[in-house]
Amino acid sequence: MKPIQGICPIVATPFTPQGDLDRDSLRSLLRALIEEGCHALTLFGIASEYYKLSDGEKLAMARIAVEECHKAGVPSILSVTQHATEMAVREALQWEEVGADCLMLLPPFFLKPTAAAVYEHALAVGRAVRLPIMLQYAPEQTGVGIPPEVLARLQGHSPNIHLFKIECKPPGAYITRLMKLCEQAKVFTGNAGFQMIESLDRGAIGVMPGCSLSRVYLSIYDAYKAGRRDEAVRIHGLLLPLLNHIRQDVEMIIYYEKKILRLSGKIEHDHCRLPGFSPDQTHDRLFEEYYHCLMESTAGAQAATESMARG
Repeated sequence: MKPIQGICPIVATPFTPQGDLDRDSLRSLLRALIEEGCHALTLFGIASEYYKLSDGEKLAMARIAVEECHKAGVPSILSVTQHATEMAVREALQWEEVGADCLMLLPPFFLKPTAAAVYEHALAVGRAVRLPIMLQYAPEQTGVGIPPEVLARLQGHSPNIHLFKIECKPPGAYITRLMKLCEQAKVFTGNAGFQMIESLDRGAIGVMPGCSLSRVYLSIYDAYKAGRRDEAVRIHGLLLPLLNHIRQDVEMIIYYEKKILRLSGKIEHDHCRLPGFSPDQTHDRLFEEYYHCLMESTAGAQAATESMARG
């Protein structure tokens, strides 16, 4: 299996207009992302609307994702999101049995547990499985802060916890501090890749954005890794106006991510389960302007980057 690095998007959950899980669209989406060249695929991040899924739906999705990823030789990452430590351990063992290549762990946050409680929770999950684990640090969404010293100590006591998705704001100094404290740490950045360039400059090895604009993120990453940093910065700059508009709220970016996926033919419907974001005409008008501008501006850059990547 390939190493876990690069562009590893959070896969959206497609629903039918009636709100049922659309398994056919999920399979089509996974195949499209793999064909585009994504380096790994991740299920049950916040952008997957994991908090709106039943246990049965998550299991069905996990099996489909692992099957498609394994056929293509692309790593699959499944997130453990259970709040109770005992349940998180069970979920981790379930994803290991399903065949995940890596786990992402969202620490408990309801009622704001202490740093010590979060540490013990993560340690229990880490010691229960053999898989590599990526700890997701998302204080904006969870309201729970975790000092980098805690993550470094955690890695020392459970060596399979050596991947970290850092989504604090700003993430840069946190990434630098964590990597100084823990030489084994492999860092990814989230937050839709807003600070993608800075994070890569500081030593991050990958980005975990939503999945609707994977081609754009791949163009940025490929240019950066090929030593064409100026080009990476330029393409990233083209992406930022759209991100700035659609990521004013978590449910808002989920809504527009699905709209983009439908417009690009990757899913059949863009239904989001309630409660969710309800746009007005100005939201939609600006989205259309920014989205079409991005597509027109990056089409040539993506073609050139893909051509260079092919040699």
